[in-house]
Amino acid sequence: MLETVRGLGFLQLDPTRRVERTEYLVLWSRLGAYDRAELDRLLWEERALIEWNAFVYPVEHLPLLKTRMRRFVRGDTARARQTNEWLHENAAFRRHVLGELRRRGPLLSRELEDRAKRQLWESSVWWGPRSVSQLLEILNIRGEVAVAGRRGGQRLWDLAARWYPPGKSLPAPEADRRLAEIELRSLGIARRGLGLPARVEGVPGSWVVDSEALERADEPLPERTTLLSPFDRLIHDRARTEALFGFRYRIEIYVPKVKRQYGYFVLPVLRGEQLVGRIDPEFDRRTGALRVHAVYPEPNGDLRDLDDALASLASFLGAESVVLPSG
Repeated sequence: MLETVRGLGFLQLDPTRRVERTEYLVLWSRLGAYDRAELDRLLWEERALIEWNAFVYPVEHLPLLKTRMRRFVRGDTARARQTNEWLHENAAFRRHVLGELRRRGPLLSRELEDRAKRQLWESSVWWGPRSVSQLLEILNIRGEVAVAGRRGGQRLWDLAARWYPPGKSLPAPEADRRLAEIELRSLGIARRGLGLPARVEGVPGSWVVDSEALERADEPLPERTTLLSPFDRLIHDRARTEALFGFRYRIEIYVPKVKRQYGYFVLPVLRGEQLVGRIDPEFDRRTGALRVHAVYPEPNGDLRDLDDALASLASFLGAESVVLPSG
């Protein structure tokens, strides 16, 4: 699991559970069934992984992340400047929260008193209606507090200096270069100009490719079939996905139902090195059924092993049955 996260560069966190939270689903796509407690162990016991700004990173990336934290403190963006103004207005509130964490932490956000003069952002699934949650999010991005565990699925917060291992940030140019190298290595081929060599012949636009990926290009891939989270690194860049695979993909969670083309939480189907279709699944936790509302094969897409992938996913979720669309 640790090597998988290192290879990906990071795991995105997302609370959507139409099937399963994205961090668990991304790992299942690559590992098959696994013990979710292993992720908690790597995060909260070994501390080989860290959670920051709604992503999970290998702890060795912390010096690079600290450079990003420092940029946010400086207020290089309009959002950061707005946030810093709010922090200045609520300096006493910030001191109170940091003081409580120093004295009593780690703590849940609901265990801290909301003393904000006003709310900065509208309520969301991440921080809710209380300004305490908003403040903790900001202080996390700035590197002042850290997620130090979870209790009942809720984040435990502590002082970053007490949770993160010691170490300084890197100069911005070096951090940017290393982050670009990590991104390219995780993708193999990237659509954006990352300042790294090797164009790909015959592919339109500006492309760069990881030299190690070129060395592995002729290695055969297993004809394994799996399903991909909408936030999976393989497909998160939608334009890259369409250019490389001829597969146009959009997540339709926020699209009105009558305007959806495929479904609420559609998962692309990967077989070997081809995206061969997509399905619209839902894990019905009340009945224990993994329901597939629709299956959409690509032209000439080979879905022969889809049943095996669904059976594996059902077993991982703890579903008692797989219900396929009629007809």
